[in-house]
Amino acid sequence: MTLQLAQRLERTEGSANAAFVEARARLMPDIGAAWRDIDGTYAMFDGLESPLTQSFGLGLFSKVTDGHLARLEEFFAGHGGIPQHEMSAIAGNAALEPLAARGYRPVELSTVLYQPVVLPVTAQSPPSLQVRHVGPEAIELWAQTSAAGWGETPEIAEFMLRFGRVLAAASGCITFLAEWDGLPISAAAMAIHHGTALLAGATTIPAYRGRGAQSALLQARLQYAHSAGCDLAMMAAEPGSASQRNAEREGF
Repeated sequence: MTLQLAQRLERTEGSANAAFVEARARLMPDIGAAWRDIDGTYAMFDGLESPLTQSFGLGLFSKVTDGHLARLEEFFAGHGGIPQHEMSAIAGNAALEPLAARGYRPVELSTVLYQPVVLPVTAQSPPSLQVRHVGPEAIELWAQTSAAGWGETPEIAEFMLRFGRVLAAASGCITFLAEWDGLPISAAAMAIHHGTALLAGATTIPAYRGRGAQSALLQARLQYAHSAGCDLAMMAAEPGSASQRNAEREGF
């Protein structure tokens, strides 16, 4: 992967998350959600418990220095948050020393997958399975379906319901539902930035897994991205996970 490609992928994800933070600020102003571009690194505060309270693009658009990290930390401290940074390996070994010197340590790894967008050959789906793009009128239905797929416990389900309502309302977020005999069983989302389609948020209600909903949602989003003029699609997954293996089978 080249630096130019890494920058493109990172900026796509960062822009989508900035739109989410702006939606949070609009819908829930009491949280104090905000984001800021600090020398090319997008610093975001989305609440103390949000996974989006972090930075995106560290080390890809400017050098990681003690001063740069201090400015990022000042942003998070000003919002009462803990500084966390999502960083590509393309940032290089030189970025590690200033991070270590300030006490940072790695806590999570992700695999970023991508592929050129071409008109996909649509696989045959069961007659009962239908996928459709849904708009603002279906935000609540989409969020409830998504939460039912992610919610392993009532607490997680409630968190994901609130999260999904904001995600579906974010500028540029494109949402999809898969239905089985008219019943929503799976949800997914996509965002587009300068010709790159970010595929995210795909989940299926446990009782309906294994029926092809995820594959159908992926194909529908790639078709949408193609029609929108995108030439690249990307997604992120836990290294070695079923999500990564599924994506690789689809060409990522």
